[in-house]
Amino acid sequence: MASEPIIRIRDLVVGFGDRTVLDGVSVDVNQGEIFGFVGGSGSGKSVLLRTVIGLIQSRSGTIDVLGHRLTGASQEQRRQIERRWGILFQQGALFSSLSVIENVQFPMREFLDLSPRMLNEVARLKLELVGLDAKDCDKFPSELSGGMIKRVALARALALDPELVFLDEPTSGLDPISAGDFDALIRTMQQTLGLTVFMITHDLQSLYTVCDRVGVLADGKVVAIGSIQEILKSPHAWVQEYFRGHRASALNSRFMTTAN
Repeated sequence: MASEPIIRIRDLVVGFGDRTVLDGVSVDVNQGEIFGFVGGSGSGKSVLLRTVIGLIQSRSGTIDVLGHRLTGASQEQRRQIERRWGILFQQGALFSSLSVIENVQFPMREFLDLSPRMLNEVARLKLELVGLDAKDCDKFPSELSGGMIKRVALARALALDPELVFLDEPTSGLDPISAGDFDALIRTMQQTLGLTVFMITHDLQSLYTVCDRVGVLADGKVVAIGSIQEILKSPHAWVQEYFRGHRASALNSRFMTTAN
């Protein structure tokens, strides 16, 4: 018997004023997979992520995460569930006044009762896990490259040993080499830590090389969902343009050759 999905969204409607951004969105994210969500600019993919994590209020529909109904949950109930996930925001969202190690320690200080020595040890381990070392600990965000900011933000997202990680445009702003390295890091984290990853992205390379399944958002609805092979069969005009356009042609050729 298949296990319950880690994230279960049903008939979600989100809007601002007279504008409906998400119109009856339903999607499941399964345990242990990397699920990528893609859509055009302004399609509402980041709105979906922010609604799931509680930053935006929905008009109707339900959201279940880790077996708990978030829709209508109390503040304390949400806090207990949030303890079990980590979030990497698009620009890293590091605290500029805190050092690298202090940024990683921030969620630990909020949720855990650890001695200063243990805080340092655990934070250093998380930084090591994402490819950073001791010499980076006392740096401030203004001293970091874009790739390093993303790695620190990922270390912070992993600070509480989450079961689920949300990634908002994790490779945005990175050069192709750094983006490829970060994709590989995400896959390694997922495999070694047994994470479930919900990733908002517009990066075709990430969709092809990292994601187990992909959901496509257009016109406020999920218009395609499945593996890349399944997505490529969708007749929807935006899906065809995005996944079979000029920029995707080389990836398609390489992907189909590998698949065969």
